[in-house]
Amino acid sequence: MTEPIMIMGAHGGIGEALAKALDDMGYPLFLTARNKDDITLQGHPKASVDVTDPDTIKDAIEKADQGEGIKGLAYCIGSIDLKPFKSTTDEDFMQVYDLNVLGGVRALRYAENALKKAKGKGSVVLFSSIAAQNGFPQHSAIACAKGAVEGLVRTLAAEWAPHVRVNAIAPSLTDTGIAKGITSSDQMAQAIAKMHPIPRLGTAEDSAHMAAFLLGDQSDWITGQVFAVDGGRSRVRNKG
Repeated sequence: MTEPIMIMGAHGGIGEALAKALDDMGYPLFLTARNKDDITLQGHPKASVDVTDPDTIKDAIEKADQGEGIKGLAYCIGSIDLKPFKSTTDEDFMQVYDLNVLGGVRALRYAENALKKAKGKGSVVLFSSIAAQNGFPQHSAIACAKGAVEGLVRTLAAEWAPHVRVNAIAPSLTDTGIAKGITSSDQMAQAIAKMHPIPRLGTAEDSAHMAAFLLGDQSDWITGQVFAVDGGRSRVRNKG
């Protein structure tokens, strides 16, 4: 296996859509999930990884590397944890931060050398949220965590240049499994969809296509950026 792209969180949602998109493009992949048997895409090596357990992350990256390097790493693991600020606890903030930020930090710490060994430039894609830059009620914990992701992107883009590019995608509400608490209500889903200038919810494929571009060679001069994939919600005012 030559210089694979490693997708962490390849079961369900954006990670699974990204794996399928890159597979269609002919890239060699290394796929992880909490339980590797849940990964539906066949034909690529897999590993079970608990991103709160550094040893499982290190082991998976060593298997992906095999001495030849890793072309890219996408950390497609996250959560949507919404509650009024007055109802949050320190534990809420720490759990959200551990999954959305520290899991990626652990992966990148172990993957740094492998990414720098890749021919051309290695590429990293992380995931933020438009909630990090736009004030939404009940988003205090997740907005804090995703703001940290964006800071990490810019710092590592500077620190790892020119060998590794680091970018992030900031979706609006996307119709995936982790959003079912919101999208399972048709009334709520339709109301949120109408808040977007392009009036629909995001799909996993919307963000996956952007991630595939950022992981590939066509984005060779792009680093340190956070791209909103959000139907225009973060920048465009709806009519009326």
